[in-house]
Amino acid sequence: MLDRIGITATSLCALHCILVPILLPVLPLLGLSFLADHTWEHIFLLLTAVLGAIALYSGFKRYHRKLYPFYLLVLGIIIYWMKHDVPADYELVFIIIGAGLIVASHWINLRLCNQCKSCDDSCNTE
Repeated sequence: MLDRIGITATSLCALHCILVPILLPVLPLLGLSFLADHTWEHIFLLLTAVLGAIALYSGFKRYHRKLYPFYLLVLGIIIYWMKHDVPADYELVFIIIGAGLIVASHWINLRLCNQCKSCDDSCNTE
């Protein structure tokens, strides 16, 4: 369940980052100008990272003992975080790659957990 929430949160975060530049002129009229602040984006990304780490650790400990979902999560967070440090022309690329890696980490973790739920204890000893 945490992986599904993580996928949803990451997707919403990416959608937010893609749509804010388009909706930026309208946000103050709606009282939502805080959504365009980099602090809000960093807080949301950190919350996504914490949720992701908890979800991946749960699957790791309980089922599959594979580390590569963690590597994808960390790499995705780093790339996503760096989007403010690149020229504006490349921000969208960093958003898509970073969010894609974060979603992939959850998806792979979910698949690994589901595979091990249906097998014997050999998943925990690999």
